[in-house]
Amino acid sequence: MTEQKHIQREGKGTAKLFDERSLANDYATLAPMLRPGLRVLDVGCGTGAISKDIAMLVGESGYVTGIDNTAYFIESGKETYAPVKNMDLIYADLFSFEPGEQYDLIVSARVLQWLSNPVEALKKMYSLVKPGGMVSILDYNHEALQWQPQPPVSMQRFYATFLRWRGDAGMNNHIAEDLPGYLQEAGFTNIETFDADEVYLQGEANFISKVGIWAKVAQSKQMVEEGYIDDELRLLAIDEYTQWVETKAEQMVMKLKEVRGTKNNN
Repeated sequence: MTEQKHIQREGKGTAKLFDERSLANDYATLAPMLRPGLRVLDVGCGTGAISKDIAMLVGESGYVTGIDNTAYFIESGKETYAPVKNMDLIYADLFSFEPGEQYDLIVSARVLQWLSNPVEALKKMYSLVKPGGMVSILDYNHEALQWQPQPPVSMQRFYATFLRWRGDAGMNNHIAEDLPGYLQEAGFTNIETFDADEVYLQGEANFISKVGIWAKVAQSKQMVEEGYIDDELRLLAIDEYTQWVETKAEQMVMKLKEVRGTKNNN
């Protein structure tokens, strides 16, 4: 239930990508919601990099539970963030997770985009949040990705194939736009939407690594194995895109929204 599931077999490399994340850089709109004493569930927490920042803001009187269904990420996070005492990372699938408590706040970043049943996931979250509690979902509209200038044709073809592969598997490529309706269907009210676009500009310290994410995605052979793309084009996309990122890329914008909802008291 984590981002880049198609490359999760790479284990250590993907865990490192998660460890580079932070609340300030990768879920900044959430921070104003956090206050001391909150009990928070982070669904699809990866290694817990963002969870540990949430734990800092809810303080010793609060607690964060992070769940992820990739065992390696949880094992890695337990080691990396062992000093964080008000956080627990658990290897678990949301749909079978029965914690025996309800939470003040449930958060889930870049996770529902990988599910074919996002409304069912939100209904499960609804059952786990306290009356009066809230859910915060952060996710992409992959169909609105912007590059300046346009990347090589090989990457454009790869990316179009990637979206088709996702769609055929039942994943919603523009889920950010549909989240308000999904939350409403799951029973949440007082739904709010916040723009949280990721904008990467040439010259920034993390520009090459962030814009280069699509070369990392293309390193997976899953779409080749499933007959969506031939390996020659995949390798060409990696090579040409990597060169483009280093020499010609000026900007990339990944369209991202945070959507919040409340569980009624009655």
